[in-house]
Amino acid sequence: MKTLDFKPKFFSAIAHYDKKTFVADVMAGLIVGIVALPLAIAFGIASGVSPEKGIITAIVAGLFCSLFGGSKVQIGGPTGAFIIIVYGIIQQYGMQGLTIATLMAGVFLILLGVLRLGTIIKYIPYPIVVGFTSGIAVTIFTTQVKDLLGMQMTTVPADFMEKWVAYINNIANIDLWSTVMGVASVIIIALTPRVSKKVPGSLVAIIIITVAALLLKQYAGVTTIETIGDRFSIHSELPEATLPALSWETIKGLVGPAVTIAVLGAIESLLSATVADGVIGDHHNSNTELIGQGLANIASPLFGGIPATGAIARTMTNINNGGRTPVAGIVHAVVLLLIFLFLMPLAQYIPMACLAGVLVVVSYNMSGWRSFLAMLRNPKSDVTVLLLTFFLTIIFDLTVAIEFGLICACLLFMKRVSEATDVTAIYDEIDLNEDADMERGDLIHLTIPEGVEVYEINGPYFFGAGNRFEDIMSSYNDRPKVRIIRMRKVPFIDSTGLHNLENMCLMSQKEGITVVLSGVNPKVEAVLRRNNFEKLLGKENICSHIDLALARANEIIS
Repeated sequence: MKTLDFKPKFFSAIAHYDKKTFVADVMAGLIVGIVALPLAIAFGIASGVSPEKGIITAIVAGLFCSLFGGSKVQIGGPTGAFIIIVYGIIQQYGMQGLTIATLMAGVFLILLGVLRLGTIIKYIPYPIVVGFTSGIAVTIFTTQVKDLLGMQMTTVPADFMEKWVAYINNIANIDLWSTVMGVASVIIIALTPRVSKKVPGSLVAIIIITVAALLLKQYAGVTTIETIGDRFSIHSELPEATLPALSWETIKGLVGPAVTIAVLGAIESLLSATVADGVIGDHHNSNTELIGQGLANIASPLFGGIPATGAIARTMTNINNGGRTPVAGIVHAVVLLLIFLFLMPLAQYIPMACLAGVLVVVSYNMSGWRSFLAMLRNPKSDVTVLLLTFFLTIIFDLTVAIEFGLICACLLFMKRVSEATDVTAIYDEIDLNEDADMERGDLIHLTIPEGVEVYEINGPYFFGAGNRFEDIMSSYNDRPKVRIIRMRKVPFIDSTGLHNLENMCLMSQKEGITVVLSGVNPKVEAVLRRNNFEKLLGKENICSHIDLALARANEIIS
């Protein structure tokens, strides 16, 4: 029995820790904490919760991801990918429903890690990942149009198309000053890296735009710019950990959203960890990472937080500023905690248009439009999956898109696995030049006797091989006396393959045809023996190599 694959990088990293690494981690954690602040506030508000819940998520989840995760440099916290699903859950089930769904997602993530499914999750088809990531980006942008332009609207429809219809109908209600604030935020964020790549553009934009909004209100009498304080009451106290009231009916209703959170969190965290590995030359432990993410998503909602995962942008900021161990992630959480306790009341002056500008840039960076356009040149099956996932994410919701994506992943896997196994008919003679299952080395070719058919299976014997047998066998006009199946290139056989092979043997026997197996490797032979194939075919009809199989065929014919 395999042991639990849970080896947090924090404990192995501090075993050989030194002062130089500590200084680098502290500096990186400080910068990442500052970078994470505006994003945490923006993601919290866009998700339909108060700004402090976004910061609490970054603090708690960031701490747990660094302590128990499988990557040295991963930074955990709220991300743009969760905005749509979190907002939808809150609208339907309320904050308590979100808490329960996040707790369930944490349990699912831990189970994925315990069952060692981390490696498998990384192989979800790329078109599906690009499809729903781009769809999320478009949806995030759509949700921010109202605040970006300062539109005076009583309600914003939940449906994607209805949102745009409402925006067009309210185009006359745009507030000019809010629009200037929002557009200026986008420009500042875009230009900041040209001046300094170490200073986060989102923080620069928030400081400049907030000061500008205060000056306009104080000296120009501009009162139409809505701020965080106009919409939310700011609290700078950490709430006590509380467990929500659980009921079986609520749990059943939230299984779908919880699975969506878990799958999305798993994909994003492992993708982020893989990208980080390529930069620092390390290898993360995917199963440990999933367990760490699970623990983070159990801890976060207990303190009022929202779902969290590994954040690519913050992880790269950590690496680029010298962070090399999980200590940097812990420092980032401490920095956010100090800001939360002592500076949080200042957040009430931040204009909503500025936060919308931050999220517009996030959605642009998240869209991956270059990858999206490049994938349109791929095979039609990939393009179909890409577009379907993209439009399902936009038109319906992320839960539907992820469910569809997982089904597509399974179907694509089945299709490609079935294509990997080839069944061919060999006519007249067999070339032994490259054969590994021959006994006599003095022959180059073996002639196939009249009344004998020879088939070769190349690849795993899965569900598709049986159907190919039927198609190829039907191409023969004459009924043979012996049917030889060469299995020298079959590494293993599954239960469906066994069932198909057994049916083919029984059908052949009813037609008076003897089936002879050739070149069966020891593992496959053991499986056949356990399933009574020696009794079905006769031990003498399971041969170790082709010339023995042909000799046996000659015996049967004579």
